[in-house]
Amino acid sequence: MKTNFSVLFFLKKPKNYTKGAVYFIFLRITVNGVRAEMSTSRNCEPEQWNAKAGKVIGTKEDVKTLNAYLENMKAEVYAAHSQLSVDGAEITADSVKCKFLGKEEKAHTILEAIKIHNEKMKALVEKEEYAPGTLRRFEVLARHVEDFIAAKYNRTDFNVKRIDHEFIDGFDFYLHTVKENDTNTANKHIKNLKKIVSICRKYKWISTDPFFGHTLKSKPVHREFLTADELHKITQKQFTTDRLSQVRDFFLFSCYTGLSYADVQKLKLADVSIGVDGERWIFTYRKKTDTRVAIPLLPIAASILDKYKAHPYCLHHNRALPISSNQKMNEYLVEIAALSGVNKTLGNRIAKRTFGTTVTLLNGVPIESVSKMLGHTNIRTTQLYAKVLDIKVSEDMAPLMGKFVAQHIKASDVTESKISNDVAAIREKYISVSKIAEAS
Repeated sequence: MKTNFSVLFFLKKPKNYTKGAVYFIFLRITVNGVRAEMSTSRNCEPEQWNAKAGKVIGTKEDVKTLNAYLENMKAEVYAAHSQLSVDGAEITADSVKCKFLGKEEKAHTILEAIKIHNEKMKALVEKEEYAPGTLRRFEVLARHVEDFIAAKYNRTDFNVKRIDHEFIDGFDFYLHTVKENDTNTANKHIKNLKKIVSICRKYKWISTDPFFGHTLKSKPVHREFLTADELHKITQKQFTTDRLSQVRDFFLFSCYTGLSYADVQKLKLADVSIGVDGERWIFTYRKKTDTRVAIPLLPIAASILDKYKAHPYCLHHNRALPISSNQKMNEYLVEIAALSGVNKTLGNRIAKRTFGTTVTLLNGVPIESVSKMLGHTNIRTTQLYAKVLDIKVSEDMAPLMGKFVAQHIKASDVTESKISNDVAAIREKYISVSKIAEAS
C-alpha cells in the first residue's frame, strides 16, 4: 500500500538550556501523518542552522563533515523504508525507525490483546458495570482463537498486524466446522473478535481495519413465547412442593412485568411505589442497559409481591422476592413445564417475550409503551417481538377484511344481476330471429 513518507532534521532545545548553549539535532520520520523521532547524537548552534534545508550553514570542514553525516543518515532511513516495502511489512514511522536502528519493533499479538481486554473487563464485572456472562463469552473467545491459531498456523499466538480477511474467514469456518457453532453463535464470536481488533487500532498496534468490507449473514431466530392458554395452564397448575410453587411464581412475575432474572433478583420493595394513575408501579433501572423503566403492576404480579413481602429472605436481604440461583431456576422450570403440559423450554427470555407479546401487544398496548417497559434502547428490538404475532395481524386485519368482503358481495350481486339480464336479452333476440326464419 502506498504511504506518505518523509524525513526531516530539526533542532531541539535542551531541557536545561542556558544562554549560548547548543541545540540538539533530531531526525523525524513521518508516515501517513504519524511521527517517530530520534536523536542524531549531533548538535548545532541555532544561528548556524538552515531549517528549510535541514542542514548546517557554512563551508568549513567540520560543517561539511556534519552535513555529510546527516545526508548519510537520511539515506539509510530511506533504505530502511525501501527494505520494509520489499519485505511486504507494514510501514509505520516506528517500523522504519526500528529497521534503521536494527531493532525489532515490538510485536503485539491477538491473544495478548484479548487477555488485556478480559483483565479490564473482570475488574469492571466486580464493580457490576458488566455482567459475568459477558466476560465468559470473551473467555470462550480466547480459547477458540488460541485453538484456531494452533490448528491453522501451528503457533501459540498471532501478530495482530497479520490479521486479514483470510484470518477472519478461516476463524469463521473453524467455528462452524471444528467447534460446530451455528451461524448466529459464530457471528457473536466474530463480533467479539472485531471489538478486540478495534481496541488494537485504538492502541495504534495496527493502522488498518482488517474487518473493513467483511459482512456477517445472520439466520432468523424463532423467538418462542407462551400463548394465553399455556400461560393459563402454568398459572392454574397446583404443585405439591413449595420449591416448584415459588419458582412458578417468580417466572409468572417476569411474564407479567417483563423484568429479566437479574432485574427481579435485585428488585427491592422500595422500587414499588404509586404511579401517575394512583396504582402501584415498579420504578427501577435495567441492569443490562441501565435504562429507567416504569411498569404498572398487573394484579397477578402485585399479588405475587404481596405473597412474599414477609418472607424471611426478603426482610433480611431487603429484596422484593426470594429468588433462587438462575441455574436452579432453569432446572425447576423444566419440571414446571412438563407438569403443566407446556411443550416449551421455559426461561427468562421466554418470560420477557411473553410479556412483550401475549400480555401486552396482543391486548392492544402500543409498541412504543411496550418498548419503554421492556427497557429497549431501540424500538427495532421490540419490533422483533411484534413480527411473530400472526394472531394480532389477523385481529388488526379483521375490520378491513370485513369491509372488503362486504364490497365483494355487493359487487357480486350487481354482476350476477347484469349477467341474468344479458342472458334474457340474448334469449329473446334468438326467439325473434327463429320466428322470422320460420315465416320465410
